[in-house]
This record gives sequence, C-alpha cells and structure tokens, in this order.
Amino acid sequence: MPKKSIREMSKLEKQHYSLASKTFRSTIIGAIVLGVAALIIGLGAYTYALVHQYITEAYNISKSACEILKDNDNVEKLTNSIMADFRAMTDAEREQVYTPEYRERFSHYTKREDFKEIHKVLESLGNAVDIEDIYLATYDPEHSALIYMVDLDEDPETCVMPLDWDLLGERERDKLLSFTGEKEDYIIENVKKYGWLCSSGAPIKNDKGEVVAYVLSEIYLKNVANGMKTFSLIFFISMIILVNIVAIIMTRRMKKTLVNPINEIAQAAESYVEDRRKGNKDADHFSRLNIRTGDEVENLSLVMADMERDIKDFEENLTKITAEKQRISTELSVATRIQANMLPSIYPAFPEKTEFDIYASMDPAKEVGGDFYDFFLIDSDHLCMVIADVSGKGVPAALFMMASRIILANNAKMGKSPSQILTDTNAAICSNNREDMFVTVWLGILDLSTGKLVASNAGHEYPALMQADGKFELYKDKHGFVIGGMDGVRYKEYEMQLKPGAKLFLYTDGVPEATDANDELFGTDRMLEALNSDLGAKPEDILKNVRAAVDGFVKDAEQFDDLTMLCIDYKGPEV
Repeated sequence: MPKKSIREMSKLEKQHYSLASKTFRSTIIGAIVLGVAALIIGLGAYTYALVHQYITEAYNISKSACEILKDNDNVEKLTNSIMADFRAMTDAEREQVYTPEYRERFSHYTKREDFKEIHKVLESLGNAVDIEDIYLATYDPEHSALIYMVDLDEDPETCVMPLDWDLLGERERDKLLSFTGEKEDYIIENVKKYGWLCSSGAPIKNDKGEVVAYVLSEIYLKNVANGMKTFSLIFFISMIILVNIVAIIMTRRMKKTLVNPINEIAQAAESYVEDRRKGNKDADHFSRLNIRTGDEVENLSLVMADMERDIKDFEENLTKITAEKQRISTELSVATRIQANMLPSIYPAFPEKTEFDIYASMDPAKEVGGDFYDFFLIDSDHLCMVIADVSGKGVPAALFMMASRIILANNAKMGKSPSQILTDTNAAICSNNREDMFVTVWLGILDLSTGKLVASNAGHEYPALMQADGKFELYKDKHGFVIGGMDGVRYKEYEMQLKPGAKLFLYTDGVPEATDANDELFGTDRMLEALNSDLGAKPEDILKNVRAAVDGFVKDAEQFDDLTMLCIDYKGPEV
C-alpha cells in the first residue's frame, strides 16, 4: 500500500496505483497462476499419454516378434548354446563382461545362421516403428542375470553383444518374470548406462510351455522429456500472448465501466467542494453526470445526486433553524436578565437596617429557571422571606415561577399571616392551573424587634437553623401540601425564636440533590458540613462556601437542577 495519500502522489504514481493498473496486474497474476496450474495438469496428461503410447508401441512390437519367433527352433537352439557357455564360465570370467576381450571371445555367435535369422526378424520389425532398441535375452535364475542374445542397437556405446549380461535386482527380476505377453507389461528404471528408460516385452515359449527367451523393446524417456520441453515452450508462449490480450481487454473494459465513471464522480465531488468554498450553492454537480453502466457505479452517481439535493435542502433548512435558534437564544438571554432583575440582587439589600444581614442567589440549570427567592419589608418591623421551587424546568417553569412570586408577594403585602398567604396563593393558582404545575414554598415573616419568626411550609425543604453560639442543624418543620397541587388546602404555621447572632439558611432541592458522575447525591450531611465550616462567616460567604462544596463534589457533571439559596443573619434590634 502507498504511504502517500492520493493528493500527494505524482502523475506517474497515480497511474501505478490506479484501478486500471491494478486490474491489469491482477489479471496477469491470476492468468499466470491459472496457466501454471493448467501447464502442470497438461504436462501430466501429456506425459501420461506419450509414455503410454510408447509402452503400447513397444509391447506391440515385442508381441509381434514373439508371434513370428515362437515356432522358430533357432531361438531355443541359440538360447541353449548361450546358456551353456554362460554357466561354463567361472565367476571371474563373468566379471569381465563388456570388456573387449570378453566380447571377442563370444563374437563368433554373430556369424551363426540362427543369430542372423533372428536378427533379420527383429530388424524388419524395428525398421517399421520409431523405437530405440529391440533385443532378445534370456534369464538365468541361478545368477539372477539377464543374458543378452541378439541386439539391433548398432551404437558401440549402448549396444550389447551375445553373452553380455546384467545383474537384475529383486524388483526388476519379479517384473520380468511377470511378463506373460497377455497384457502391456513394462519396467521403468534409471540405468546408469542408458539413463531413464522403459522396457516392455513378451516371452517366447517352447512346446512344453517353458519360457525360452524374452523379446524386449526399449524406449529412452529422454524423448518424453524433450517432448515435454517442446510442449511447455509452446504452451508458455501461447499463454503469455493470451494473458496479455485478456489483460488489455479487461483493463479497457474496466476503465470504461468503472475507472472513468469513478473519476467523473470524483471530479464532480471536487467541483462541489470548490463551489461550496466559493459560496456557490446553486450549481448541480452530480445531476449533470450521465453514467449508464447499469451497476453499482451508476447507482452511486444517482445516490450522490440525491445527496447533493438533500444537502442543499438541509443547508437551507439549517440556515432557517439557525436563525430561529439565534432568535430564541436572544430572547432567552433577555428572559434570563428579566428573571434575574425580578429577584432582589442589590446588596446590602437594606443598608438602613442594622437588625439583620441577608443574601441570596439563584443559578438556573437552563437559560431560565423555576426556582425563586424573595425578601421584602412588609412594614418597618416585619421582613417577609420566601424561597420556592416550581415543578419542571425551562421557560414553562419560569413563567409559572413569576406568576407564583407575584401572587405570593401581593398576599404578603396585604398583612396576612404566613399560613393565610399560602392558602390564598394556592386558591388563586388552582383556579387557573390547566397544566397541573405546582410549586413548593417556604415562607416566613420575621419580627425584627423581637426575633420571632412565623413560618409556613408548603412541601419545601427543611430550613437549616443556627442559634447563637451553636451550629447549623436542620429544623424539621411540618410540611403542608404543595401550592397548586390541590384546591381547598389550608396551611398551618409555626413559630421559632431567633436570638441575636442566629442564622437561618434556606435552599431548594438543587443543593442536596446535586449529583456527581457516579450518580451519588450531595445530600444534607455534606450541606451541613459546608455550613458549619465557617460559623462566623457572613451570609454571602456562607452561600459561597456551600456552592464551592457542591462544585467540588459534582466536578464536571452537568448541573441537573436549579440551585437557589438564601441566608439571613439576625443581629437583633438596635440598642
């Protein structure tokens, strides 16, 4: 695989790695593999057929010679004479076989009439066929020797003379003795003197059915090897020519049906990208292609054309959606500021009042939230404090929050008790609450001169109270039902006495239910630990301590709920 990308390649490299070049090379390689396999199979079949042809020819000539010589007394006469001389020799004399002296000793056999007559018969048959040698031999079981009698071969290097002999191995002996003349018997062996040769023959029997001699025909397998070389050369040249023709045809067809269409699609894609960079979105690049291959490539061009149209439509819709989203984001930003401005946010809130110090904060989970806090003076001696949590989040909760805050504030400024404020607020909300939303509320009215706090709880979190010289603990007050949950609910109130130096911490469930990445809650225990970390801190610092503890707990986890807190430090009346 190339290390460069297609865009980094030169023109020559692109040609080398192109589909057309790969197709040509793959065709060549595939054809060569198939050609070699065909050559091996063809050579095997060719060799088998040629060898079998030679064996058949050798057998037929041997069989024909046997048929002519079987009634000729000269064969048995010559055999008996040669066997007598062979057995009369000593072992030392036999070892001189193939020497000039040995052959001179028995050269008289070639002048005998019986030898000449047999030689003439074999010669007439040998001239009729293309075969290396035909000879007459007999077998001596005592010495396991094949004794030659008459040979047509005239080559001094390879011919045998009467009484020349060779020692037969066990395999050659058994094969020779199995020659019956009724089937194509043969022996293939590697003879040092002649190389690889194939011998086939048939026996000549006397009147008693005894084997007198064997007519053997020999084929040098080097002729088969030469034929294989010629066949391989012709096959190889033919294969090279055919492979190149097929590769060129397939490459041209591949370029026409695959490479060129793909290049057209690639060029259209490049033009598409270039036009998009220039801001031209009206041009049709893939629709102009006229690819008619009738296969997946044509389908690809059609899919790309559909994709181009879909992208164009998508971009138009995305532009509209982005503009709309920007408009909504702008409006939400305004809503966030409006919501923040509705809540007390200027500190110190009452510079002229020395009886208390108060501080509050709200951090919505979305652009706008459903939590809210409020505090205001009903008269010069009574401070109303509210903290609430609307069901749900986002814009609906924010709208419900603003309506609830206004109703609560209006009822409180009419001089009603906390329980009556919640009762009347619930009645007003339930009278027109088609979305079935609700709000949890803690509302308290503090008498600044005495420190008496009258409060009512509509399903909200327990407040945390710290008396002077003490520490923050949950004040488990009695809860009423949530505002907006059921019409006709009447709320109860309770009193607590704040001594100078006491602090009251109010919060929504976004504080104890803050969740980390492992879905573990922050909890009220960690909240109280943060509150008690600095008992002398001002309300503003107390809220910062709690927020820092929450942030350190949740870390990178997303804020799930609005987080709202309020803290008042009661210092007592002026002395």
